[in-house]
Amino acid sequence: MTTDEILWALRAECPIPSRLSPHADQVQEWLLGVLPGLGLPLDDAALHRLARGAFARYAGRLYPEATEADLRVLTALFTWFFLVDDACDGPGRLTPEQIRALRNGTLALLNDGPRLRQAGLNGPLRRLLVLAWREPRRRMPSRWRLRFADSVARHLDGTWREAVNKETGHRPTIDEYVDLRRATSAAEVSYSLTEFVSGRPLPDPIYHHPLLRQIGRVGNDLLSWYNDLASLDRDRATAGGHNLVLAIQGELAVPSTEAVERAAERWRESMGRFVALRAEVPSFGPALDEAVADHLDGVAYAVRGTIDWTVESARYPVSTARPASGS
Repeated sequence: MTTDEILWALRAECPIPSRLSPHADQVQEWLLGVLPGLGLPLDDAALHRLARGAFARYAGRLYPEATEADLRVLTALFTWFFLVDDACDGPGRLTPEQIRALRNGTLALLNDGPRLRQAGLNGPLRRLLVLAWREPRRRMPSRWRLRFADSVARHLDGTWREAVNKETGHRPTIDEYVDLRRATSAAEVSYSLTEFVSGRPLPDPIYHHPLLRQIGRVGNDLLSWYNDLASLDRDRATAGGHNLVLAIQGELAVPSTEAVERAAERWRESMGRFVALRAEVPSFGPALDEAVADHLDGVAYAVRGTIDWTVESARYPVSTARPASGS
């Protein structure tokens, strides 16, 4: 099977139902209208790329029950993370020192408010984050804001570690890569935003419950590894070994086709574990069970939403020709 055929086969095997917000397309139009006013250097070609990236549809798949206003917030945040990812990973990418400055400036804004101007986070990126952060900062309690900032810090720390690896020529082992990918994916950030949408933030002891954390890690692996398969051709040239398939191929000295099959098998095993772990979640009492269910749905939507968005977004060149067994 080709990589594209495997992507469609895994999508067909995913037991999580597909969802999409009815506001996604309107919010995508809003995004393309608001970005030029923030000072982003967007010519017609850049706006076309953003439109084809379909970031509002991505947010709409992860948070299908968000109001249109909240989906604007989420889409602005998603766009900020993708623009940062492009700056850290594309041609002329930021140096590790610049990524560290960006990280520190971002955390200063999230923790201290939008009026502060910090080195490493100025100009359009800062204005976009200020726009996106306004409502979560106003509505959510301080403990949630601290958790959210911590998840952003872990993501940007992972981005910095990957940049250092590339600069020094270090190609990660499979275990090193899996651990690092859990940070660079920003899945933890997306999980936290489920609580913003529902308005029911989990108490810290429940959020950090070992079983819920394990489910979150497995969900993170599932969405990350699917994305790795979709971006494999690009990552061969630019990622310095930071892709599950490339890590398998490098450590086990197997052909690329076998590494792809092994990555797909790891994905299937993890999906089975994800389903089994969700079935083990106990009741935390009537006052908390609804919020826990929201959190678990958020993890599941992050997995399925990433799968669906990956095959529809022009950001990843996945063939639209589905195998006969696909859905």
